[in-house]
Amino acid sequence: MSHIPSKPAAGAAAPPVAPSIVSVALVQMSCVASKEQNVAKAESRIAEAASAGAQIVCLQELFAGFYPCQNEDHARFGEAEPIPGPTSDRVAAAARRHQVAVVGSFFERRAAGLYHNTAVLFDADGRIAGMYRKMHIPDDPLYYEKFYFTPGDLGFASFATRYGRLGTCVCWDQWYPEAARLTALAGAQIIFYPTAIGWHPSEKEEYGESQHAAWETMMRSHAIANGVFVAATNRTGVEGGLEFWGASFVADPNGNVLARASHDAEETLVVECNLEKVDVVRTHWPFLRDRRVDAYGDLTKRYID
Repeated sequence: MSHIPSKPAAGAAAPPVAPSIVSVALVQMSCVASKEQNVAKAESRIAEAASAGAQIVCLQELFAGFYPCQNEDHARFGEAEPIPGPTSDRVAAAARRHQVAVVGSFFERRAAGLYHNTAVLFDADGRIAGMYRKMHIPDDPLYYEKFYFTPGDLGFASFATRYGRLGTCVCWDQWYPEAARLTALAGAQIIFYPTAIGWHPSEKEEYGESQHAAWETMMRSHAIANGVFVAATNRTGVEGGLEFWGASFVADPNGNVLARASHDAEETLVVECNLEKVDVVRTHWPFLRDRRVDAYGDLTKRYID
């Protein structure tokens, strides 16, 4: 949202003012076995998005390789990297080269035996504006993430960039209203969800439409309840036993889908977001104003017996 900066000290440069209208790009990719090919494709798609006018680019969850968690395989830990590291450095360089903010998702090797599923927000000068480690870790058939990832310990946050204040969660986090609410309360104008979700082919015919609708509806509800833009970038293509359903989308603070990608093709959505809508919607639907923060203590309990 636009604002008038305070007067800088004599001789100091005025801080940049984020624009009211920003263009957001969601890069929906299929992946191959080669990390080099995947990273090179992401670099190319960032360049294409910037050429199309994008100012913020979001890559899908764990974009540098096949989704690693379809089975429990110790060899997969060899795919992880520190942050900063070779792959994150390349994304940072792409952000700097094209003057775009980028949300990248990485298999982070924090220390020996300690790994995270981590989103990094790079500002348009290539610096790391902030990091988020995935908080909610699933353990479902073909999504054995608890074997690989330690739950995040950085909390829910937002980060100032040249193009606005941005927050990110990751995939399974998108089912939790608490995660979206806390990210919005930290000041995020747009919440990004790098994602890897798909159909089990044996279930698709009976449940596929309902599963996809539930996924999208949940995030649209976060946009409405918090008065923020929500942007989800999903994988596409078939990997092992999963058919990733694509359908990356951006929703405005009223929950309207501004654009949606197809289920089965690689695409880059470039969507214009007017950040002034955040204040307009929140003053007309003042959910944050009317919260009973004095009455929510039981939310910290596992269950109210």
